[in-house]
Amino acid sequence: MSALSTFPITQRWPAQHPERLQLYSLNTPNGVKVSIMLEEIGLPYEAHYVDIGAANESHTPEFLSLNPNGKIPAIIDPNGPNGEPLGLFESGAILQYLAEKTGQLLPKDPALRYETIQWVFWQMGGAGPMFGQLGFFHKFAGKEYEDKRPLQRYQAESKRLLGVLNQRLEGRNWIMGDEYTIADISLLGWVRNLIGFYEARELLDFDSFTNVAQWLERGLARPAVQRGLEVPVKP
Repeated sequence: MSALSTFPITQRWPAQHPERLQLYSLNTPNGVKVSIMLEEIGLPYEAHYVDIGAANESHTPEFLSLNPNGKIPAIIDPNGPNGEPLGLFESGAILQYLAEKTGQLLPKDPALRYETIQWVFWQMGGAGPMFGQLGFFHKFAGKEYEDKRPLQRYQAESKRLLGVLNQRLEGRNWIMGDEYTIADISLLGWVRNLIGFYEARELLDFDSFTNVAQWLERGLARPAVQRGLEVPVKP
């Protein structure tokens, strides 16, 4: 019997390689955090495409059995702590877990480790939600709202957050200096989305944040990032 057999989600998305880590995701800014991380650390995995659009697959009973919050990404590691399978959701938690499991992309020094995790939390609690709301009001249904105050609110907050990141990157190649970490991985997809999918480059005066722009260019040049951005592939 496979270690995955106790997880109902595998009935909807069967594992072809049950010995590998199973990723249930979509290539959204949150989803690509985990696929980029997996590509960077070289851990074998199997990706499953979860349609969060019309099919609403993240709210099916099978998906909710792994993540009751109904959001991608989520994973099952058949080789979790103490050799037992582990199901995990929340992209930031998954990044930290994979970093600690493999000893990669998280500083060993305790102070630097917590500083890195601090920036992941900053992305999870601030940059991600604010950038996402900006996208809704600028690109999606919210742009039809007659009242433009919500857009203006998220525009201002997104610019403020870009300013925080820009200041942090002054004199640094990566958020933690010379060391590329899970802090960078947590943010690359979101910042890329601002000027790509959300088409908000001019709205945010993005090019004025020169440190952020250069950091994004460095990040997107990484082969593992380029591969991870394309995962999972739609069947």
